[in-house]
Amino acid sequence: MIKVSVLYPNQEGKTFNMDYYLNTHMPMVAARLTPACKGISVEQGISGGLRGTAPAYLALAHLLFDSVQAFESAFVSHASEIMADIPNYTAIEPILQVSEVKM
Repeated sequence: MIKVSVLYPNQEGKTFNMDYYLNTHMPMVAARLTPACKGISVEQGISGGLRGTAPAYLALAHLLFDSVQAFESAFVSHASEIMADIPNYTAIEPILQVSEVKM
């Protein structure tokens, strides 16, 4: 199992429209990547490691796939549509990480 994480760093002066992300963007992503995508979770950063500090990331999304190939096959035909929607909820350039789930 692999996890594709999409991380939106907390950058000064940048905003993130969580309502749009949850109610428009992520449902579109889920619809395009089904059935290859086995699960999705979204997190909103609320604090850094010390109380009162800013979170490192404003938002994080995690998508589960059986393999890197399953992710790439599902994503490639919808990548331009998914990426084109980013300016509708943020000006932050997301960081993508692919990880192998160990536990």
